Amino acid sequence: MRDRARVAFPTWRWTCARLYRLVAFGFCSGLLRPGSGTWGTLLAWPLWRLFAPHIVSDRAMGVLLLLFFAYGCWACSRAGDELDQPDHVGMVWDEMVAFWIVLWLVPPSLGAQALAFVLFRLFDTVKPPPIRYFDARLKGGFGVMWDDILAAAYTLLVMALAVRFGVIA
Repeated sequence: MRDRARVAFPTWRWTCARLYRLVAFGFCSGLLRPGSGTWGTLLAWPLWRLFAPHIVSDRAMGVLLLLFFAYGCWACSRAGDELDQPDHVGMVWDEMVAFWIVLWLVPPSLGAQALAFVLFRLFDTVKPPPIRYFDARLKGGFGVMWDDILAAAYTLLVMALAVRFGVIA
C-alpha cells in the first residue's frame, strides 16, 4: 500500500521518507515557496559546480544525465501518484536535470551560466510553443520531465546564438 500524503502540500518528513520522493522534490528544494522551480534550479547550479568537474568525459556525463532523466521519470511518476497530483509544483527534479544539461553545454564562465539560468527559468515559466502543448498533454513522470528538456533546448539555442555573435565568450 502506498503511503499517501494527507496534506495539500507535502511535508519535509513525508518527502524525506523515501529516496524517490527526496529526488523528485529536489532534495527538498521543491518544498520552498514561492517559486519551487526556481529553488530547484538554484540548488542544481552549485551541485553542478561541485560534482561536474569530477566527471572525466562527455560520454560519462551524457550517460549520467540520461540516467538522471530516466530515474526522474519514474520518481516523479511515483511521487505524483502518491499525491494524486501528476505534476505537483514541488517536484523539481525536472528543472534540476534540464538545467544540468544546459550547464554541461554552455561555456563554463559564471556570466554564461548566470545568463543560462535566467533564460532557462524564463522559458520554463513562459512555456512558449511547443512547451505549453506538451506540458498540457503529457502526463506522468515523462510529462513532468519532458517540458523542462524543451525549455533547456530553447535555452541552449539562445546561448549558442549568443556565443556565435560574440555576446558571451
